[in-house]
Amino acid sequence: MNQLKSREPGPDAATAALPGTLTEPLRAELIAFRRDLHMHPELGKQEFRTTAALKTRLEAAGLRPRVLPGGTGLMCDVGTWDRARPMLAIRADLDALPIPDTKTVAYRSTEPGRAHACGHDVHTTAALGAGLVLAELDRQGRLPVAVRLVFQPAEEVLPGGAADAIAAGVLDGVGRIIAVHCDPKVDAGKIGLRPGPITSACDRLEITLGGPGGHTARPHLTTDLVTAAARIATDVPAVLARRIDARSGLSVTWGRIAAGHAPNVIPQHAELSGTVRCLDLPAWRDAPDMVHAAIDEIATLHRAKSTVDYVRGVPPVVNDPVITELLRDAMSARRGPYAIEDTEQSLGGEDFSWYLELVPGAMARLGVRTPGDTRVRDLHAGDFDVDERAIGVAVEMFTAAVLLDAASR
Repeated sequence: MNQLKSREPGPDAATAALPGTLTEPLRAELIAFRRDLHMHPELGKQEFRTTAALKTRLEAAGLRPRVLPGGTGLMCDVGTWDRARPMLAIRADLDALPIPDTKTVAYRSTEPGRAHACGHDVHTTAALGAGLVLAELDRQGRLPVAVRLVFQPAEEVLPGGAADAIAAGVLDGVGRIIAVHCDPKVDAGKIGLRPGPITSACDRLEITLGGPGGHTARPHLTTDLVTAAARIATDVPAVLARRIDARSGLSVTWGRIAAGHAPNVIPQHAELSGTVRCLDLPAWRDAPDMVHAAIDEIATLHRAKSTVDYVRGVPPVVNDPVITELLRDAMSARRGPYAIEDTEQSLGGEDFSWYLELVPGAMARLGVRTPGDTRVRDLHAGDFDVDERAIGVAVEMFTAAVLLDAASR
């Protein structure tokens, strides 16, 4: 396999212990591991095979992984925690998406209607690779601090498996946490960084409207639910735009509207489903009350009874500036400053944010686009794939971050 150019470290003692690139046997093993996960994608809270594969490999490296209470996901400490200082955690997510894999590759999904179309197989493999490198350093007496690996299930299932992992104690003894997310707009060999918010909050909204129904010839004698649903669909976003600071980036977008069965019958029941996204953490905290109020006002105006199910999803991922700088330093030490680019805040949601409600941390966007590829690719698409050299890049960044963090405290 061709190697992306790697920058050898300078005299910094913290990174001198770390090889400049992965050994070729480990690189090949990690690519094979990722392809195996890609061929056998599992949905949220069903990642039993993935969990077993991780457990087996970590135990082979002399580590003691602990499966989380639900039977999927696990945590694993590398090194001996002396309790004198909190550990740095590396987090990965395990689950796939319920969409078909449309690629024509040897490692195409063997599970109909399921695919690793968001790169979680890459995140998992990179965290495993970091654990294996760090375990080897520990055997050599060159790992100065304990590190926790967190392999979390169900990231794609609102409100995300992070909450269950936290409840299981994955943050006990942890003071900082880092992660990556694949980005098909960034070349392999690079990462994207941003201090502060890097993703959006994402909640789910379900609205049920009720009325007596009636004849379309006499809408004035009943509740015109179709009109009420249409007004809620158009007016709720408009009302919120005038009640919340535009800089918060709050957006209500509908994915489903359903009402009625006949052209001359005003229905008794209507439904709307959508998402609420928000770029700003304080505005996200206020969003449920604001959305409820706007829906109630418009429904009342049209004499419709409304029931609102507002499902909290995830807050924005807000990168800690200090830890973002740690990732920048780690990547620069391994690959040079040219391998880092600024990135924008995404409207996508990520449940890594739940960890950051409790401990500081940062997520980097991992470049997975083959340099020179001009095709437009996106996450959550059936043809999503990665340049697998990105795995080694993430491993190097993770391991260098651990050593730099240990040297700074």
